[in-house]
Amino acid sequence: MPRLLIVFGTRPEAIKLCPLIRYLRKHPNPFDVRVCVTGQHRSMLDQVLEAFDIRPDHDLDLMRPDQALAGTVAAVIQGVAKIIEDDPPDMVVVQGDTTTTLGAALAAFYAHVPVAHVEAGLRTGDLDRPFPEEANRRLVSRLSAIHLAATEAAAANLRAEDVSADRIVVTGNTVVDAVLTIRDRLLAGEISRPSWPFLSGTKRPILVTAHRRESFGDGLQNICEALRRLAARQDVQIVYPVHRNPNVLEPVRQRLGDLENVSLIDPVGYAPFVDLMLRSWFILTDSGGIQEEAPSLGKPVLVMRETTERQEAIDAGSARLVGTNPDVIVAEASRLLDDESHYQRMAQAHNPYGDGQACKQIAAALETYFTH
Repeated sequence: MPRLLIVFGTRPEAIKLCPLIRYLRKHPNPFDVRVCVTGQHRSMLDQVLEAFDIRPDHDLDLMRPDQALAGTVAAVIQGVAKIIEDDPPDMVVVQGDTTTTLGAALAAFYAHVPVAHVEAGLRTGDLDRPFPEEANRRLVSRLSAIHLAATEAAAANLRAEDVSADRIVVTGNTVVDAVLTIRDRLLAGEISRPSWPFLSGTKRPILVTAHRRESFGDGLQNICEALRRLAARQDVQIVYPVHRNPNVLEPVRQRLGDLENVSLIDPVGYAPFVDLMLRSWFILTDSGGIQEEAPSLGKPVLVMRETTERQEAIDAGSARLVGTNPDVIVAEASRLLDDESHYQRMAQAHNPYGDGQACKQIAAALETYFTH
């Protein structure tokens, strides 16, 4: 029975890999599944593990205050290498483009263990946007034995980089599996829906997330300026779960903390966040994963970045790239608030990221790899 070591460390990775872990353990797949977390996002990671009832076999808990990227990737390599040595897997499974992903893939490569890369093939073409994720995912692609691409566009990116077509499998995105699972449990009452006192009344909620490294400084200041302008409207309630990174927390509190219809809240668990998405009118974000989750819930997305590796959502019409120019953000947000036909076109756009069967497709691809 092949042993899989699934490694992740951040909230987005956990959201996308926990459904896969549950599927592989629940269904009659021929795998011995081991789970390693690095703790790159400690508290936010634990929230997702709790939501999906996943207990790691290995917890590196490697993050330290003010740890630089070089220190993080070095700690991941050393920690995962020790696990591979003590409890050898037949394959290491990583997801996406985080520092954990790169470090775990390098540790596997050094130990001659094949790597399976979930959500392979995302590209912006700009190594600085997003930083360091664009470099991470390109490097992991050079180390991977099997590339589990979420979309045909991602697969095409890999083929353009001379990755052999027989090593690429288009699976759909596991985030759709995750968000639909939590949505259904919320609506069925299996998970209690939170009470949000600031959402009472007739105002339309706008959910905001902005925390990416490339947004620090002027980008985040511009985003806050746009939110201040939108908050001048009397028909909206802006809800912003604020990342604890001081580069985000301090300027956001300074610029937005005095506004009555802006609710700055602590980061929330995954199930409460899905509930906030369900209740929102639309979403303003610089996140990658939300560009995939929101279309699954019929929520328009305005992407506050200059580039995106998720062009499929833009092409489908469920998301629009607005950058960090306050004038553009306010104009596009106002259009969603004031133009019903435009809103409905975005809300009802085709979801390009799959139908919630990605975990099944990935399991089949892994089984085929070991069979052949």
